[in-house]
Amino acid sequence: MAAERGAALLRPPESSGRATFLELFFDLAFVVALTRVSQRFAGLGDDTGWALAEGFARTLLLFLALWLIWSHTAWITSRYEPEQPVVQAVVVGTMFAGLVMAVTLPRAMEERAVPFVAAYLVVMVVRPLVVAAALGGHPRRRVPLRLAVWAAATMPLWLVGALGPDRFRLSLWAVALAVDYIAWTLGWPLPRLGASRIGRWRIAGTHLADRYQQMVLIALGESILVLGTVCGGADYSGLRAAAFALAFMTSALIWRIYFYRAGLLLTEALARSGTPGRLGAMSERTHLLIVLSVLVTSVGYELVIDDPFGPPRPSWLLFVVGGPMLFLVARARLEHEIFGRVTRSRLVGLAALLLVTPALARWVPMVGLSVVAGVLALVALLDARRSRGRPAEVPASPVAGETPGDRDSEA
Repeated sequence: MAAERGAALLRPPESSGRATFLELFFDLAFVVALTRVSQRFAGLGDDTGWALAEGFARTLLLFLALWLIWSHTAWITSRYEPEQPVVQAVVVGTMFAGLVMAVTLPRAMEERAVPFVAAYLVVMVVRPLVVAAALGGHPRRRVPLRLAVWAAATMPLWLVGALGPDRFRLSLWAVALAVDYIAWTLGWPLPRLGASRIGRWRIAGTHLADRYQQMVLIALGESILVLGTVCGGADYSGLRAAAFALAFMTSALIWRIYFYRAGLLLTEALARSGTPGRLGAMSERTHLLIVLSVLVTSVGYELVIDDPFGPPRPSWLLFVVGGPMLFLVARARLEHEIFGRVTRSRLVGLAALLLVTPALARWVPMVGLSVVAGVLALVALLDARRSRGRPAEVPASPVAGETPGDRDSEA
């Protein structure tokens, strides 16, 4: 009876692949969170040397903690039916915890470390226990139990980092977060039980693709919000207006390059895959890099609009040029996951930015943003030229299909 009750939580094959209104509501907390991440990055604008590196690492760690919460939730709603009351309660509870993390994030490495960590640990330790209890005797309950055990193992590092001296916080949290990510990648292995082979999970692949695409759009929306906020609050000038136009064009080009065509065909690729869990796990890491690159690039917009012809600084080069470079790397990885190859346009764009970076270090921010927009426009133009007159491509993912005996008993 308990196993039957747990089976009712699983997504049926006929379930819609589209994200539910509940999940879109859940994303609102992460709209706030990404804005806070962007603000922390922007606060590094005047830093140099070790201060810049340490500040970037601190903010990156907070972003990665948020991403782990969001991506785990996306996988939960791809494995379990979002219309079930228990799943809805789990998602809404996670949303509240995510909102707590978002509002404490600006000072999460300082005096608000305790509430940030408390919210994170509730999701990582308590949530899987709730899911396991709801699954009853179903074999899948071993997966959330594994997760809870591993999260409990890193909990002391999170708590000591939050309650202890500030100087140890970054290192302790970095170790804890690294273990959380590695455990997920390995399937949370435990003695005797072994590991849960994530690549063989039965998930709604089209739903997972939908969630990744929506998060990219949320990140792009955050970049547009930065444009409106910064340009609206700065003293108007022709130079700032030109920087605003260049920044908008850069965001539009990032959108175009992402969705054409690998991003657009991610849903079809997951639907065709014999092991959507395997491709979904690879794509999750790729989209982490894409979302991070968009956030970093949006900080570059703020620095350029604020002072288009200001003195060269390491920070503006990191955000204005480093963000788009990371995007092209991640976009090339996504293309390989969908088609099994990388087009020349990605490599040309990345090589161009690498070659001009030393020269841009001596020029003003406006020149750097202009070069970045030009390189992205070249990549988009080469993409359009390559596809002209050719039939639409179909996904040809190099991720291996399913073979007999591949299915995990916990899938």
